Amino acid sequence: MKAVLAAVALLLTAGLARAEAPPPRIAFDAVDALSPPADMHLGEVAGVAVNKAGHIFVFQRGNTTGPAYGAAAAQLLEFDGAGKFVREIGRNLYAWSYAHAVRVDPAGNIWAADKGSDMVIRFNPAGRVTAVFGRKPEAADEGAHPLEHPKPPLPAVDGLFRQVTDMTWDSQGNTYISDGYINSRVAKIAPDGRWLGSWGSYGSEPGQFNTLHSIAADAHDHIYVADRGNRRIQVFDTDGKLLKIVTIDVPAPADAAPAIGAKPGPGATGSMAPGAPWALCITPPEAGPQVLFVADAFPGRVYKLDLDGHVLGWLGRSGKQLGEFGWIHEIACPRADTLYVAELLNWRLQKLTLHP
Repeated sequence: MKAVLAAVALLLTAGLARAEAPPPRIAFDAVDALSPPADMHLGEVAGVAVNKAGHIFVFQRGNTTGPAYGAAAAQLLEFDGAGKFVREIGRNLYAWSYAHAVRVDPAGNIWAADKGSDMVIRFNPAGRVTAVFGRKPEAADEGAHPLEHPKPPLPAVDGLFRQVTDMTWDSQGNTYISDGYINSRVAKIAPDGRWLGSWGSYGSEPGQFNTLHSIAADAHDHIYVADRGNRRIQVFDTDGKLLKIVTIDVPAPADAAPAIGAKPGPGATGSMAPGAPWALCITPPEAGPQVLFVADAFPGRVYKLDLDGHVLGWLGRSGKQLGEFGWIHEIACPRADTLYVAELLNWRLQKLTLHP
């Protein structure tokens, strides 16, 4: 009996040791993913998506027009798999104001979320607008001005967004939109464009949000929401029922430096805290067992998780060299060993190849 108890104790101790072991650092190679024409200059690269043909879609804040404050800063560009420029999509589009995210749905449609105009636009693969969600403030309105950020926010209105951030889809073709900085909710839209409803409100309780910055869905129709200001990922079913909450608690190195601004202090919370999710990407089911990639701004890492929320490894740090990051704003992950990371501060798109 004593021998059995000793064996059980040994197994439990070994299990605890495995659970407490820090996740490994993932080795990787990094290259600049794009080769734009000589007269094309990127600004802040806010969004990136990759379609099934390997073409890269970049939603960036170059090509600005207007004054320093309130200038329009959004341009959607397509590159081939080698990074060669193919075309601009939606040139001078009425919705373009301040680029935030781009995604490609399973049918190959290209979706863009514009935080400045509060609009989500769907293009078909040919680059024509096929659906419009939300509405831009009227330029002729004498009260037109930047949106206020009252806490708590004013009541949300069906069909309208206030600083929208991202979108994803379930297996039935429904769209989920993170409505993101002010309204603090997830909107659900039917395949035919009908508004089906929304869930969430501003706050820190389970099911509440403080800056929904990114959103993704897995093959089981679980909806993952980057609740950035609360430093957590909340996972829901398609009706908005909370299934679980995931936090990334990998300590930042003592010598970690921020990409910009002051270093967060010990126990920091909010968007600049270690593990606060800025960008989410789930690998497609056809690429093998799905994994979740998450980026934070400090210490500027990318984390690889299984869909239960366990951190499998991490890579990178803040900086300006290849393999370092300046505020990753969106990730495309066509395979578990291939990532495209869009950076705000370094005005570039890196392609990362992860080692086995």
